[in-house]
Amino acid sequence: MASVPNIVVLGDYEHALRRFPNWEKLETQANLKIYHEPLRDEALYQVIKDADAIAIVRDRAPMNEAMIARLHHLKFLMFTGERNGTLDAKALMARNITVACSPGGPSKETTAELTWALILGASKRLIEENKLIASGGWRDELSLLPMLAGERLGIMGLGAIGSRVARVGAAFGMEVVAWSPRMTPERAALENAKSVSLEELLKTSKVVSMHLVAGPGTKGIISTEQLALMRPDSILVNTSRAALINMGDLQKALVAGRPGQAAVDVFDVEPLPKDDPLRNTANLLVTPHLGFIAEPIFAAFSKGIIEALEAWLENKPAPHPFNPQ
Repeated sequence: MASVPNIVVLGDYEHALRRFPNWEKLETQANLKIYHEPLRDEALYQVIKDADAIAIVRDRAPMNEAMIARLHHLKFLMFTGERNGTLDAKALMARNITVACSPGGPSKETTAELTWALILGASKRLIEENKLIASGGWRDELSLLPMLAGERLGIMGLGAIGSRVARVGAAFGMEVVAWSPRMTPERAALENAKSVSLEELLKTSKVVSMHLVAGPGTKGIISTEQLALMRPDSILVNTSRAALINMGDLQKALVAGRPGQAAVDVFDVEPLPKDDPLRNTANLLVTPHLGFIAEPIFAAFSKGIIEALEAWLENKPAPHPFNPQ
């Protein structure tokens, strides 16, 4: 009799996946375990060492070549969304391990919404004003707040999310400028934006919002030199990937006053360690990677995981095979 396959689902921090239906079939066909805590290195290996199939929520379980080499039973791996920056896909494919992904749900829409929540929260100093009210106070000298209308919004990366952020900025009456490694005036004009150099964008924008893919040409693209160019009243916002910014340089830059503020939803290590100074850095608004945390997205994640694993169990092609290109 063939042994029952072991399936491990990783990264369900929100305990959300089982809120949605249709897990019953998987449970009858396999030994299914879902892990909710962050796992790395040896702790991660211990829970996946006997896995025949692994499903990962986003990029919450880093898998390098050395880890993959130790997984002697692994035949199938899938992750939710279209990209995974912590997965060595080449090492998996070299082992003839099938790699699949799944639709990510409306994450572009929710990330654009969060971007504007951060921009408005920082520019209107909502956290500080709320704390003032909670402490028994009222308005103080910091309550003369800036307007965004008439100011310049700099978008780094005018893709599906950046273009949504740009449209809201235009609706608020902001001038929108854009830059990316492959930006053209024609591409920017499609979103009623102006293509400018990175230097001009950083020097002149009241708000700089980052929406680039983290790759060889963009990792660490914002560090000490670039931060020093920014206006002392500017706001730097990152809801894309932590690797785009040198966070140590950002902390020093905030102390120096350029930019005036930053708002960040993504970090090099997540969850953010309890003693990380980013939790209490002046003029830095931080949120716990909320860009894709929404019910419709996790409904799509749950459905995508179930469909991919059921297809694997039935020796059918993955509904959404991963294409590393």
